Amino acid sequence: MTQIDVRDLKKYYQVHDKEAGFLGSLRSFVHRRYRDVKAVDGIRFQIDGGEMVGFLGPNGAGKTTTLKVLSGLLHPTEGRVRILDFTPQERKPLFLKQITLIMGQKNQLNWDLPAMESFIVNQAIYNIPANEFRNSLAELSDLLDLQPLINKQVRKLSLGERMKCELAAALLHRPKVLFLDEPTIGLDVTMQARIRQFVAEYNARYGATVILTSHYMADVSALCSRVIVIDMGRIIYDGNLRAMVEQLAPYKVLKLILRKPLSCEALAPYGQVSNCNGIKATLRVPRETATESAARLLTAIELDDVTIEEPPIEEIVSEMFSRGQVIPNPPPQKRERRDDSQVLGTSKI
Repeated sequence: MTQIDVRDLKKYYQVHDKEAGFLGSLRSFVHRRYRDVKAVDGIRFQIDGGEMVGFLGPNGAGKTTTLKVLSGLLHPTEGRVRILDFTPQERKPLFLKQITLIMGQKNQLNWDLPAMESFIVNQAIYNIPANEFRNSLAELSDLLDLQPLINKQVRKLSLGERMKCELAAALLHRPKVLFLDEPTIGLDVTMQARIRQFVAEYNARYGATVILTSHYMADVSALCSRVIVIDMGRIIYDGNLRAMVEQLAPYKVLKLILRKPLSCEALAPYGQVSNCNGIKATLRVPRETATESAARLLTAIELDDVTIEEPPIEEIVSEMFSRGQVIPNPPPQKRERRDDSQVLGTSKI
């Protein structure tokens, strides 16, 4: 069932342009000049209940603006948006009780009080019954290991600890739709993995629909089989993550650990050498012959190890942005149960 339906969404701003310096200020005072900024320029997509979708794009592409429109914080300039059969900008209480927007660079917890105080405030705001509040808090505490944190003053928590409490505060009312805007920004690798695991567990437990924006591609590849890529306010790709990788990168990467150093020239017959340093080397080979190429290497060269990997997704997305064109989408995909090892996997020979 479709829970998010976006049709021809546009969000334009008028921005004041002012020349630098005193004379520029005088000119601006007499005659102000404006220009239109098309933050979102006619995008459309649908998301079914329970889907986790990565929303990708460079800085200024329109990702956060889109999420703010979907959550009702901004009114669209044009277009139609329906979330759970509600119009977001109407901000109806029943709608607000079923969604949450989590922004990694902003906090909702009171800085001078323990996180538990903010949880109690949210209980009152969302009118959560006492038994349900206790059960939700117990589940979230178990998933996020919150017990040592909730009675500490928020200002004394580390960034990772605060982010876990932010997630708990935003999910106490068990929303059906999660808008996650850079939820792991600034966190170390271990904490990023813990937050990703929590989001996956919450999705599995409650069937929540998730839209995730992140500049950490590990977040997206670990959680989302479908991605929507936006650039300059327009969608340039909407489809399966693996299909996008195969379409933009018709090669795989062989990573070799040699028993003894070899020159790049000696490895060139087996693929395009992208790195050759001592006993380590990296080759690009056609996707359809990756296994055959690895087998040839094992037969012809003394190796301690060889792995076949997908190219880094960061490189693929950068390539998409540099093209500046819409990438043809694959046929529509039904929601799949994720097998994380198969999205952007690594295989060993």
